[in-house]
Amino acid sequence: MLIYGLNPVLEALRARRVRAIRLADRFDQRTADIVQLADAQGVPVRRVTREALDRETRHGVHQGVAADVEALAPVTLDELTARRDPPPLIVVLDEVEDPQNVGAILRTMDAVGATGLVRQTRRAAPLEGAAAKASAGAVHHVPIADVVNIARAVEELKAAGVWTIGLDAGAELTYDRWDLTLPTALVLGAEGHGLRRLVRERCDGLARIPMRGHVGSLNVSAAAAIVLYEADRQRSRGR
Repeated sequence: MLIYGLNPVLEALRARRVRAIRLADRFDQRTADIVQLADAQGVPVRRVTREALDRETRHGVHQGVAADVEALAPVTLDELTARRDPPPLIVVLDEVEDPQNVGAILRTMDAVGATGLVRQTRRAAPLEGAAAKASAGAVHHVPIADVVNIARAVEELKAAGVWTIGLDAGAELTYDRWDLTLPTALVLGAEGHGLRRLVRERCDGLARIPMRGHVGSLNVSAAAAIVLYEADRQRSRGR
């Protein structure tokens, strides 16, 4: 698995998942920190040309550094729902395939201390490259469960006592009317068509984000951030 960018590589080192690093012609304190930490862990650092790094990252914004990392250890739904203090706060992605959006959602999840992410194996954005870069390294810290069927996963979450709330523009209640201090899974659909019918019908309830301007919807990562921070706000009152 190849990742690139200063923050993703540094976070992968801190998580002890890096096997090797390629460094182009960049010399500053942040790259010095990466080299120092790599040396301390016995991770080889190889100097390459910027052109070579461009090719390997398919012209991604690599900031002069890339790394080979170990694949993420898989987790199960049971492992995500086993947590009870604090109650689970899970994000379920229904056909959200854009790596930038997935990375941004992971970054917010890490910021609020969310329990983990659920995504469909067949139509999932790769977690390397752009997703890892957009997550600023959060991809190395947020547990991710891959499932075959999202609608079935929603049913399993419900059976485990997790309240499933789907974000839907046509919902009657706004997101802040729900009690998000309970064990909660936020179910998010792809931009354009939102939640698929079968997934929407299996949710315990639906919530919308008020839109007072001319645009009809938000980017899915922005919508996720709004509701995740509302959950964090509600939960903070009891701390």
